[in-house]
Amino acid sequence: MAIGLKRKLGYVDFERLPSNDGKRYEILDGELYVTPAPTPWHQRLSKRLLRRLEDYFEARGLGEAFHAPIDVYLSQYDFVEPDLVVVADPAQITDKAIVRAPLLVVEILSPSSRAQDRGIKMRRYADLGVAHYWIVDPDAERIECRRLAGRDYGLVTEASTPDTLTHPDWPELVIDLAEVWRST
Repeated sequence: MAIGLKRKLGYVDFERLPSNDGKRYEILDGELYVTPAPTPWHQRLSKRLLRRLEDYFEARGLGEAFHAPIDVYLSQYDFVEPDLVVVADPAQITDKAIVRAPLLVVEILSPSSRAQDRGIKMRRYADLGVAHYWIVDPDAERIECRRLAGRDYGLVTEASTPDTLTHPDWPELVIDLAEVWRST
């Protein structure tokens, strides 16, 4: 009787993936996930949120904000490209990627990534120690802010357009969601 063994993908496999075909390649717990390039609307939301994160974290010396495409190496079997990431420890930033769990990861849901962002990614981010995980839902015009509590994320706060998002851990970080979701 033959036994089929499935090998987990790692760094060498990640480095061999295409880098210029417009797709997003990620390895989560050793499995490959491929999603299409983000839409212009997705990128517009990302850009607007990045500005707010930069204004808050960088101006206060609390961390540095990055947007995709940026590789984050979480473990030997986890290589991701979040939409937005905030790194508090400059030693985590290398010439090639961000290494280890960042302070904050933000994922903007899309039809092709919704199940992963709420499923495997959320579990892996929690397992690997990402302290804060935000899920941005463009359809609902809502942001959910989650904080790691043990090995799971608890909902800390959420807000929808036209409200303003404030976070209890960063009370001076105020995000006007009507401005984030404005049409142009």
